[in-house]
Amino acid sequence: MGSSINPLKDRVVAKKLEADEKTQSGILLPEAAREKPKIAEVIAVGSEVKELKVGDKILYEDFGPTEVKVDNEDFIIVKEEKILATVK
Repeated sequence: MGSSINPLKDRVVAKKLEADEKTQSGILLPEAAREKPKIAEVIAVGSEVKELKVGDKILYEDFGPTEVKVDNEDFIIVKEEKILATVK
């Protein structure tokens, strides 16, 4: 990670993964038609996080995370309890 965000306690810092630009059949989607991603990759974990590690992909709630921009990169900070699942 280019920046140094250190989450506290039970919080996780993650980077949103991009939404697909094409459908499975190859049709390009305009920006307005793309689903907002709710999957992110864990960049850092707080000292009280028990079930996640850096590199995990997570599914999170729409209203759970705080969005931040550091060094022109977008991140989310979310409590571990607001993370719904890991994704493979």
